[in-house]
Amino acid sequence: MVAGHPAAPGSGAGSGPAAKPGVLPPAARLTRRALTEAVGLRRLPPSAEALLSGLDAPPRLAAHLRAVHDVACDLVSWVERHHPEAAVDGDAVKFGAATHDIGKVLHPNELSGPGSAHEPAGHELLLARGTDERLARFARTHASWTEAGIELEDLLVSLADKVWKAKRVPDLEQLVTERLAAVAGQEPWEVFLALDDELDRIASSADARLAFQASHPVSP
Repeated sequence: MVAGHPAAPGSGAGSGPAAKPGVLPPAARLTRRALTEAVGLRRLPPSAEALLSGLDAPPRLAAHLRAVHDVACDLVSWVERHHPEAAVDGDAVKFGAATHDIGKVLHPNELSGPGSAHEPAGHELLLARGTDERLARFARTHASWTEAGIELEDLLVSLADKVWKAKRVPDLEQLVTERLAAVAGQEPWEVFLALDDELDRIASSADARLAFQASHPVSP
């Protein structure tokens, strides 16, 4: 249990009768479907899948994280191809995208409404589950891209969390552009021209990702 929070789902506290061995309860089956369904989206890193399954994450949350993770994979591939000198930590970005909203397990109201309580809660939850700070930090930083100490990896998770649904955020894109231009020795406008094309390409398939997320219930 995370200090200051009620028992996380899946902890056994206050749960009903145990499911038969080898048989997933209905809620877990819905989450499992969101995590594994063959819909053209990449599977999450195994460690992230295990975390979400162990926490009985809501199906809608699992679907959202899978959609954002898929976009993050595209962004990492683009940066590695166009700006290898950035030496981006791709595994960290992918794990961060796969778990950035994990705090909504503890604040499920923020799945369908505004709120930021899930950000510090998710960070604490990941640390309590043994996740290294290098990877847990994205739960805290994904909506705070203007704060001091934010790295390129944090910005890429934030960018994936926006453009997956075709939302363009100029100040965030400018920060990514400036970081890449600085390491590449290029003019920012040169970097942005290529980045803009990639973001347009990603945004063009937003409807399919939104439909995938909407096909999974907020709660079982």
